[in-house]
Amino acid sequence: QVQLVESGGGLVQAGGSLRLSCAGSGRTFSSYNMGWFRQAPGTEREFVSAISWSGNTYYADSVKGRFTISRDNAKSTVYLQMNSLKPEDTAVYYCAADPEWGNWYPGGYRYWGEGTQVTVSS
Repeated sequence: QVQLVESGGGLVQAGGSLRLSCAGSGRTFSSYNMGWFRQAPGTEREFVSAISWSGNTYYADSVKGRFTISRDNAKSTVYLQMNSLKPEDTAVYYCAADPEWGNWYPGGYRYWGEGTQVTVSS
């Protein structure tokens, strides 16, 4: 089991950058595949990016080229660097973990954080 805590959200102007962090607890963090999801008001939670335990990455088309996911297993932390932010990126961003790789939907992840709010003003 792993507990996840997100941080780094905030208010930023369009075109700006933010880096989200997700700190995990537990000695087995390095064995989990990690994902970032987001949910805007009135919408379903959607996949943003994922990174495998070995460092393979995958991105939603909407963020490809703007967002970068990375992980530091020594710190049990996964990051989401968000550049060139747009108002449509506004959402609560969630970190998630699962032993299996290849899931790009919320139901494919077993463990979740509480989320961090990202607001991009135009």
